[in-house]
Amino acid sequence: MSKILKNLLDLLSLEQIEQGLFRGNSQDLGIGVVFGGQVLGQALCAARHTVPDERSVHSLHAYFLHPGDTANPIIYEVTNLRDGRTISTRQIRAIQHGRPIFTMIGSFNTRTKGFEHQALMPDVPGPDQLQSEQEYAFGMRDKLPVELCNRFICDKPIDIRPVQFINPLEPEACEAKRYAWIRANGVMPDVAAIHNYMLAYASDVNFLPTALQPHGRSFFDDDLQVATIDHSMWFHQPFRLDEWLLYAVDSPAASSGHGLVRGQFFTQDGVLVASTAQEGVIRPLVS
Repeated sequence: MSKILKNLLDLLSLEQIEQGLFRGNSQDLGIGVVFGGQVLGQALCAARHTVPDERSVHSLHAYFLHPGDTANPIIYEVTNLRDGRTISTRQIRAIQHGRPIFTMIGSFNTRTKGFEHQALMPDVPGPDQLQSEQEYAFGMRDKLPVELCNRFICDKPIDIRPVQFINPLEPEACEAKRYAWIRANGVMPDVAAIHNYMLAYASDVNFLPTALQPHGRSFFDDDLQVATIDHSMWFHQPFRLDEWLLYAVDSPAASSGHGLVRGQFFTQDGVLVASTAQEGVIRPLVS
């Protein structure tokens, strides 16, 4: 396991400070606020520690209320809403400076047999034929500000290989679709819950910017406000994040200063393992 991957796994592991209360550290990725994927992964970890071992997450629905402060830890408060015959439901609040910055409902179930069907995986080149985001960034290093250059060229805990690279420095209007292969940078523990935390973290990477593509704009544009409002996720099948997954993202609509994006995660052999949806603010800054 790479050191950078171990650091992320440690970040998503929480300290229990009281029954239903957990504390997690914050990470500064150079974006000025706590990365949303970090809060998703940590909140899922907190909830998972309060449900029976045989139950795993099958859905989560979250709202981002305030930007997170990277200089301070986050407290996660888990409330037991229900333990049914096969489903457990938890409410999670992330708290900083005495106020909630994030709230989530997570549902966990015991896997049972039933009807099954799924969407087909898009026909795209495999990861072995593609460059990583890190390699693309290295090729653009002369155009990147120093702080961004260091952020994008350094080792990453998750290897991301876009099928078609969208240059955030020189955006051009294109279809609101994005495909990228993702895989953890090293072998992960053989614990399904940890792979779920990591996928929740990864699901927020390059997600909302897809809604800007038809408009030829980038999240780097300093005259835009780009921020997540809510995020939902459904887990369909077991998977490993240290094996390649295709993240297929599209944006079906944008209106009233908001953009909607949807995503699907497929294994290399075409199994749909998780789905995501997110709405966020995408609008010009008000002067």
